[in-house]
Formats: sequence, structure tokens, C-alpha cells
Amino acid sequence: MELVERDAATAVLDGMLAAAVAGKGRVAMVTGSVATGKTELLNTFAERVLDLNGLAITAVGSRAERNLPLGVFGQLLMDAPLVAEESRRAMDLLHEGAQSIPAGPDGTARLDPQIVHGLCTVLLDLARRYPLVIVVDDLDHADPASVLCLAYLARRVRFAPMLVVFSHSGHGRPDDPALELEALSRPPQGAHLTLATLTAEGVRQMAAGVLAGDDAERTAVRWHQLSGGNPLLVAGLIEDHRQILAEGGAPDDEPVAGGHYARAVVSCLHRADPRVARVARGAAILPGAAFLDQLIGVETAQIGQAVRALTAAGILHQGEFRHPVARDAVLAEIDGEERCELHRRAAVLAHHGGAPSRVVADQLLGAGRAEERWAVPVLEDAARWALREGRVDAAMRYLRLAWQACGDEQHRAKIMTIMLRAAWRINPGTSTGYLPELTAALRRGHLRGGDALALTKALLWDGRFTDARSVFEHLNEAGDDLDQEGLTELAIARPLLRSTYPSFFALLRQPAERPPAVSTVASSHRLEAASALATVLTRGPSEKIATAVGRILHNSRLDEMSLDTVESALLALTYGGWSDQAASWCDLFVEEAVTRRAPSRLARLSAIRAEVSLRMGDLPAAVRHARLALEVMPPTSWGVAIGSVAAPMMIAATAMGRYDLVREQLDQPVPEEMFQTRYGLHYLQARGRYSMAIGQLHLALRDFEYCGELAGRWQLDTPGLVPWRVDAAEALLRLGRPDRAHKLVEEQLHRCGKENQRVQGMAMRLYAAAGELRHRPMFLRQAVELQTTDEYEQARALVDLTDAFQGLGEPRRSGMIAQRARALVEKIEAEPLLAALNPEPGGAEDARAQAVAPPTPATTLSEAERRVAVLAADGYTNREISKKLYITISTVEQHLTRIYRKLNVTRRTDLPAHLVRDHIVAG
Repeated sequence: MELVERDAATAVLDGMLAAAVAGKGRVAMVTGSVATGKTELLNTFAERVLDLNGLAITAVGSRAERNLPLGVFGQLLMDAPLVAEESRRAMDLLHEGAQSIPAGPDGTARLDPQIVHGLCTVLLDLARRYPLVIVVDDLDHADPASVLCLAYLARRVRFAPMLVVFSHSGHGRPDDPALELEALSRPPQGAHLTLATLTAEGVRQMAAGVLAGDDAERTAVRWHQLSGGNPLLVAGLIEDHRQILAEGGAPDDEPVAGGHYARAVVSCLHRADPRVARVARGAAILPGAAFLDQLIGVETAQIGQAVRALTAAGILHQGEFRHPVARDAVLAEIDGEERCELHRRAAVLAHHGGAPSRVVADQLLGAGRAEERWAVPVLEDAARWALREGRVDAAMRYLRLAWQACGDEQHRAKIMTIMLRAAWRINPGTSTGYLPELTAALRRGHLRGGDALALTKALLWDGRFTDARSVFEHLNEAGDDLDQEGLTELAIARPLLRSTYPSFFALLRQPAERPPAVSTVASSHRLEAASALATVLTRGPSEKIATAVGRILHNSRLDEMSLDTVESALLALTYGGWSDQAASWCDLFVEEAVTRRAPSRLARLSAIRAEVSLRMGDLPAAVRHARLALEVMPPTSWGVAIGSVAAPMMIAATAMGRYDLVREQLDQPVPEEMFQTRYGLHYLQARGRYSMAIGQLHLALRDFEYCGELAGRWQLDTPGLVPWRVDAAEALLRLGRPDRAHKLVEEQLHRCGKENQRVQGMAMRLYAAAGELRHRPMFLRQAVELQTTDEYEQARALVDLTDAFQGLGEPRRSGMIAQRARALVEKIEAEPLLAALNPEPGGAEDARAQAVAPPTPATTLSEAERRVAVLAADGYTNREISKKLYITISTVEQHLTRIYRKLNVTRRTDLPAHLVRDHIVAG
């Protein structure tokens, strides 16, 4: 047996034909896997025989005609150019043979030897007139009587001008009578040619018309992997590729296996032996060789032979389908009821054989039912593993079937609660369908502890506060009857509800006076993070909380139960004033959410990242992260939490002058219940900021004061949450009510501790605005120094400082500050602030100062000189510089003398602007 490519096989057949023409008859057997080009090779060769002075007659075996006696041999005789007498004789012999003794019990034909001799003599006589080529395709499908005659003929071609060419799949049954012809095709009188599949280079050549460029070789290699070199499958991949191009698409990095490829796979199976196709269907149902013999009722030896045939055909590789599309195409060929029954039997076999729960669960899904007693626990176990691996969609399918099959109401409620939690990881909006049944299960006493609190969380998110109140009352009535899990979940829920749904916090009570026992590290982290958030929002931040939260985040991952932990910890950092730390951690968890394919988590983390960016003054980033959150999870799925994502976008967009984005958010309806939550405070602030920006000051003041009223009522009136007094003071100042504004600012400053520098800086800016003009620069400088993390608020203070110096008649100082302000404002894209800056704030003098370029770089200054130079360029007097740097006025003067000499300037107003810009970058 020789493995050859098509061109080499053609050359061998040409040589054998030349020998036959010379009177030395030959027999050739062409084998190969399904659809490797055997038929095309034989047809092309038969057409070329005439050019080589020969006569070709052909026949094709068919599975449908396998029981038609002498059907294939009759095709040859009818294709032969016989004279009338020969034709009548041949037809009589065919009729007599077909009517003679039927096939024996062993499947072999029982023909009269004289009839066999007579039929073959007709062709042997024809060969004396013409060099004869007999071509029989698909010999393995020929009827036994024809095979018997062909074998008789093949044994007599040695000394006749005749070439007999057969094609055979090479993977027939062991009792196939056609296999005896293989012996006659051995050298030296014969040749057994096995057609090789295409190499990767052969695939590339076949696809040369559609593949071009640098990716051609890579795509050809991948197509070879998907097809095993089978030309029919390669042709399907090429057509799928052409279709993408025709539709105007661009092929992905991973080649597409689509409908053409699927049809090519099915075509291969239709051409194969029925037992091979049966094994393929079994492998599609239950991947791998285990249990396959019991599933489809085929002997192990025959399964091995069929698997080898499917592998040679490019459909399987190492017992698995080369592409899911191939498996799906085979499954689609199975009748629906038969497929379900096969899946059911496969589930039973896999379960009793000790297969993993995922394998068994997938079979139960295919069957569409789970009737066995062990089915529900297996599905639940598979769902748990799927959730750990981030395969939430698969987990939902397992749980849905388990819920349908479960007969115990309490167990069904437990399964539905797990489904509720899993749905939250994809889209909280889809959980609403579970709420009515879970609420009913709670009333019937089938929902307890942590499951009841999961229902509470979903009800509150959806704005169903009345139903949530009923759940709380049920939990309060349960009291000491709660199990350990229920006590733990209740302990965690208290601080979470305290900080997020404060209007309902009073409805919860601790069932026992003792501290809650937390049984796992994960639960301990959840409780600690939730408590940290509640503490920051009710009492304010502390370094102890920052340390604890950092430790929790370092040990947290976005697994099945940790999102509450991560969210609470990130928000504690955000509201506590540690935005830079929150940003770093948030970026890590956003990346993990993308990897885990958890859209709901990605959306909620992106909303937090938007709030963090806003507090850092990065306005474009705040808008970008909020947009991502709303793209990943639509507004209708956010429930009452819509304020957590809409507010930072609205505030940032207002500061950027992008009022269209704000109006787009305000046009979206929000649940009225949102204003009973922490999210409502953010929304009120955002709406008030927009109203103030467009001049609707009374509306703005109303929103700010209502925000303050709610924060006070809920005891969440801390500077880190929503500094409503600063916003209200600004609205009052614009309304011409400085006394009330001054009082609010003083109260805000009184509430700020050392951890609230951002809000303290915001208040100090308004304190300056409410005071006398001559005192404003001093307070505004303090505001600038306090804003070390919020670039937007620092820019606002710088713009006000620019105006203050201008109002005091100090254009040079005003010009220097304006340069610094403009650099910062342009960075954060705050267009309204940019418009407020005078394009030429320093006039001609300032222009002259900017034109002075230092002959040597600023890096020639010592560190002490650089600090003095920066403050001097920023407009500080020598006395102010001495106080800030804790040096004497004389030392300041000495430093300035050296600075002027090194930079070749004569006074501080000539100090180059790049000192300020370098200071901004270094900061």
C-alpha cells in the first residue's frame, strides 16, 4: 500500500495503462478516506483514456443498490460498445444470473460459474478489439454478485490489454467481499494507491484564489487543522471565507467555520459506511470513546475502526470533533426524539461510569429532562463548578433544569435563589422574573436565612420596597430560629443596608445580643468591608480603616460571593478620600471582571471607577467609565442603583460643558424609590450641578438642600459622601445671599477633618468667594494646596485665584496663575473654566515675561532653589515663601539672587512659565 498525492496517483495509472495497451493487463485499487478525491481522480482518468488510445467503461457502487444482483456489472456491460449479438448475449446472462440462486446465508453470492464466465468473456472479447479500461467507483457499495464477477475478471487480465481500476474507502466491514480484490492489486501486476489528504501547503495552494497577504499561511495552517486536509472540508471553509468577504466583513483572527463547512461534514458522513456515520453521531452525543459501545450498540473493535475512518476524513482528532460546528452539524442530523433519548442514555452511562458532574449535566440538558433521582444533585454540583469557573450561562441552564425536575418545594426555592444570585452576575434586570415565586416561597416558609436576604437585596434593587419590608418583618419574626448562615448574612446585611438603603435600616434588628459568629474567611471579609463602608459614611474615615480595607482587597478575588466585599471596600476608599488607592484596585478588578466574562460585575465596577475618576478630577475618564457601565448593562437593568452611574457622568459632563450628555441622562426615567437610597443623594447633587451651570439657581438650591435634608435624616451627613453645603453655598452666592452661603461654608469646614482635604479645599474656595476681595488670594492658595488629588477642583481654585489677583490690580501675578490654570484646565477638558480664563490675562508685561527663555534649563537649579523659584513664579511674597519652606527671609532673598543669575532674569515676574508647568507635572 502506497500513500500518494493525486498527481502521483495519476502518473501511476498512466503507466499501468501504457502497460495494458502493450498487452500486460493490470489491476489498480485506489483507497482513501471519505471525500479525499477518489471519485474525481477516477473520472478524470477515465476521460483521458481516449487520448491514450484506450476505451473506458465505468460503473458506480451505491448503498441503495447493494441488494440488486449484478447491478454494478450490468452498468459496465451497458456502458460497453457491444455489437447487437454481444449485447443480447450479455443481457440474457445478466437476467439469468439475477434470477438464479440467491445469496447464501453467509452473504456471499451463489452464481452459476458458467454465468460468471460468460459475463466476463464479453468484456475480455471486447478488450481484444480495444485496449480496455474498466473503472468501478465505490466498490465497497457494490452488490456481492458483481464483486464476484469482477474478481473473476481481475484474475484474468494479466495477459489481456486491460486495466481494471477500483476505488474503495479502505474502511469497509471485515466481511466485505470486495476486500478480496486487494490481493489482486498487489505488485507486480497491480498497484494499491492510498490517496493522501492535503498538507498545509496543499491547502494554501487550493485556497490561493481567496487567501492573500501575510495571514495567508497562518490561515491555511488553521484550515488544515480544522479539515485534516480533507479537500471537501477545505472547500467548505473557503466558501465560508468567501461569504464573509462578500458580505463586506473582515475575517477574524480565528477562521470562521460556518454553514458551508457544516454541510461538508454532513456530506462526508452521507458518503461513509452507515456504521461510521453511527459512530460519528454517538461521538457527537458523548465525546470520547468511553461508553460509546453501550450507547450506540456497536462493538468496540468496529468503533475503533470507525474512529480511525473519521479521523482520516478530517472530522475527528484524538476522538474529538475538530470544531464545535462539526459536532453541531452531526447532532442536527439526528431526529429530535432519538437525540433526546441518546442524551438520556448517555447521562445514565456517564453517571454510573463516574464521569464528572459537568459531563453528566450536559447530557441531561441535551435530554431536556432529569427524571433519575440523582439528576438534581448532579445538576446543582455542575452549576457550582460552572459559577466558580465564571461560566454563568452554563450554570443557569443547569439550575433551570434542576428547578424544573425538583419535586420538593423548599429545595426548589433554594435552587431558584441560586439562580437569582447567578442572574445578578450577568444582568440584575433579569432577576425580576424570580421575585414573585421567591416571595411566595418565603410566605410558605420555604425560604430562610441567607436566601431570604438575597431576595431582599433583589427586591430593594428593583425598587419593590413594600415587598422588601415584608421580608424584613419575616426575618425579625424568625429571631433566634435563624440558622448560622442566616445569622451571618443578617450581620453582613446590616451595615450594607445602613450605607445603601438607610431608610430601611431601622427595620432590621440583631436576633441575638452576642456578636455574630462568622464561619468562613470570605464571610469575615464581607462583614469587615461592609462595616468599614458604613463607618466611613457615618463617622468619617481613618487610617485604620484604610489599612484594613487594603488588606481585604489584597486577599479578594471576583469569585462567586465576593462582589459585595470588593464593592464595599472600594467605596470605603472612595468616600474616605483615598481615591488614588481606589483607582488602582478598581482597575485590577475591572480587568478580572473582563477575564471572567461577568458583565454585571464589570458594569458595577465601572460605575465605581467613574466616581473615583470624578473625585480625582479626571473628567474625560469619568464620562468614559460611566459610558462603559451603561453599555455593558442597560439603564433598565440598574434599578434604583442607576444614580450610581448616571451621577458621575452628569457631574463630569456638566464640568466639561457637555450639556447634551447631561440632558440625555435626565431624559431617562429613574425609579422614585432611588431617592430613598444613597444613590439618590448622588443624583440630586448631579442634577443640582447641571441646574446651576445653566442658570436655574433656585432649582439647583432646592436639590442641594433636599440632598442635605436626606443625608441628615439618615445620619449620612459626612463630607466624603456628598458635600452638599459647598454646592448650596455656591448657589446662594450666585443668588446674592452671601451671609447664608458663608454660614454653610463655615459649617462644612467645621465638619472636615484632616482626612477630608478635598472637601476642605472646595469649602475654602467658597469661603474666599464669600469674603472680602483683599483676603481671597490667601484662602484660595490654601484651597489650591489642599486639592492634591482632585485636578478639577484645583483648577477651579486657580481660576478664582487668577480673578482675585486681577481684581486686586496685580496683572502679573494673575497672568502667572492663569498659565498654570490653563494647563490644568486643558488637560481635564473643562471647557467652561477655559472660557472663564482671560486669553491675555497679563497683558503686554506678561507676554514679555513669557517670551523670556532661560539660557540654561531649570534642572541647573538646586532642589532648594527650585522650590523657592516655583513659589516665586506662583506669586508668593518672600515672607510667604519663608513661612511655607520654614527658612528665613534672608535665605529666600539669597536663593532668589542665585536663581535670577542662573536664569538670566532680574525680577520674579520674569521667571519663566515652564517652572509652573514643571511643578504641575512633578506634582
